[in-house]
Amino acid sequence: MANSFLDRFKQGLSRTRDILNADVGDLLRGRRPLEPADLDAIEEALLAADMGVPAVAEAMEVLRARSREVWTEGRDAMRGLLRQELLRQLEQPAPAARTAARPWVVFLVGVNGVGKTTTIGKLARAERAAGRTALLVAADTFRAAAAEQLQVWAERTGAAFHRGAEGADPSAVLTDGLRAARSRGHDTVLVDTAGRLHTKGNLMAELAKMSRVAAREVPDAPHETLLVLDATLGGNALAQAREFAKAGGVTGLVLTKLDGTAKGGVAVAVVRELGVPIRHVGLGEAAEDLVPFDASSFVDALVGE
Repeated sequence: MANSFLDRFKQGLSRTRDILNADVGDLLRGRRPLEPADLDAIEEALLAADMGVPAVAEAMEVLRARSREVWTEGRDAMRGLLRQELLRQLEQPAPAARTAARPWVVFLVGVNGVGKTTTIGKLARAERAAGRTALLVAADTFRAAAAEQLQVWAERTGAAFHRGAEGADPSAVLTDGLRAARSRGHDTVLVDTAGRLHTKGNLMAELAKMSRVAAREVPDAPHETLLVLDATLGGNALAQAREFAKAGGVTGLVLTKLDGTAKGGVAVAVVRELGVPIRHVGLGEAAEDLVPFDASSFVDALVGE
């Protein structure tokens, strides 16, 4: 990842990094054997960053087993051990490479307020930069302003746009959109789904129906289903992720609002929980602030190089 991207990761994760480094750095500067209270302070810092209990437990097991290295070599040794452990936990099989399927269909799912529509706009910008044409489908027919917001992004990025009537069946809107994309030869279809509450089983069933509809119109569609999560929600984002995973088909994650949270460790928790990779992270509001996720740069920004 380019240095400018690493710098943006560092800036976006500065609040999380402060939590991990504050008290922990003070106790390590003493260059003395780590006592139980010291290890407790490290554990509390990791939990405060919302890395999740299972991930923190494994990290602490490593630190306890190698505590001599930490107290003799200090903060750098602790960072190195944490870095190795977090990279291990973030490692996931790479998503299937994009094929020649045309159009390439991507669903964006997640609850209201996580930045789903904005993420679609940013992905549309990336498609255009790659020389591909995109169609944005407003399949969120329940929220009054959803289609209008998506249309603004379509105009801003030069993408095509498809919508149905307010309150229309989302699957019908999707069907029409996919047929339009095929007839016009678009490379990519980005589908904005309703910001369904993760506790609403009927809305999850609707998402499953949309997946079946997409597969009838375009072989193997949706080719990707990206779950958008708000990093500022910490552990609550993990609860949302579990419910969407139950609906099936999630192939990757988009973690937004990393620039404004002290809970950036949730990235580790959610990858561990779902076993799918983070594809993109949002580090701001501008169109260029959605960047491909790079585990090594992320961990460097989280615990320091």
